[in-house]
Amino acid sequence: MPDSTAQMTRVRAADAAGIAEAAALLAGGDIAAIPTETVYGLAADAENALAVAKVYAAKGRPGFNPLIVHVADRAMAGRYALFDPLAEQLAAAFWPGPLTLVLPLKPDAAVAALVVAGLPTIALRVPAHAAMQGVIRGLGRGVAAPSANASGRLSPTRAGHVVSSLDGRVPLVLDAGPCAAGLESSIIGLADGRARLLRQGAVPREAIEAMLGTPLVLAADTEPVAAPGMLLGHYAPRLSLRLNARTADMREFHIGFGPIPGDESLSPSGDLAEAAANLFDLLHRADCSARESIAVAPIPETGLGAAINDRLHRATR
Repeated sequence: MPDSTAQMTRVRAADAAGIAEAAALLAGGDIAAIPTETVYGLAADAENALAVAKVYAAKGRPGFNPLIVHVADRAMAGRYALFDPLAEQLAAAFWPGPLTLVLPLKPDAAVAALVVAGLPTIALRVPAHAAMQGVIRGLGRGVAAPSANASGRLSPTRAGHVVSSLDGRVPLVLDAGPCAAGLESSIIGLADGRARLLRQGAVPREAIEAMLGTPLVLAADTEPVAAPGMLLGHYAPRLSLRLNARTADMREFHIGFGPIPGDESLSPSGDLAEAAANLFDLLHRADCSARESIAVAPIPETGLGAAINDRLHRATR
């Protein structure tokens, strides 16, 4: 029997009218899928508890997994978090852009409790994408927006990926084409004047370390969840995944890189930025193929390769 509570999912261009409609939906307590430079986000008013609960319900997301709040600028971020000098430096260097900062929650912050999942911290980012910026400014408040996919599955880098995962669970998807970065944001946790890398992402670790002038400590997988993307089982396709595959048999969809062509390649030239942008899109295509499993060629651990490998390793667990 059809689900009488299901809604129609509409896809429309991320133009001025689409952005205005999405902002109005969020202001009315509903949700919408919005593109960013990293991946498409499932957005809700971060100050509306019922709206945030809709995000968790649509994704099937565990309640102990916090959400990133997207803000228009440093001034809006100051409504929600306390900034120390190190946080100010990182924000000045990397915002707007794909870096999330986990900061002490401001005592009077008007944010839904579900957003921070009971933690004394909040994850904040200033996105570098016109559509998400337009929605935030139209709403006038922070936007909670995890990736717009069923929890634990492949992140969406195109509007079609959102529809294939959440059709009927979200009323509107704004389509701005493929995401430029194609990987989720890097996440830095700040406490006691020290920075820790909680999630590798679209800002290479080396770039953050160069700005800080000191090595970053990477959070261990065994630590309690303090930020999005720290769950061991995450970013998983439907098909099983084999890594570091220089060759593949006929039952496997072979994703190549550099000199290993595969059935399709993340980057024939071995460009890690191109590979990051193509990663989830190519995994989606492989997952929808007629093959029985997926094999991925070796990816270097340098630069963005570390974040790509992080996603691939979590997808196999």
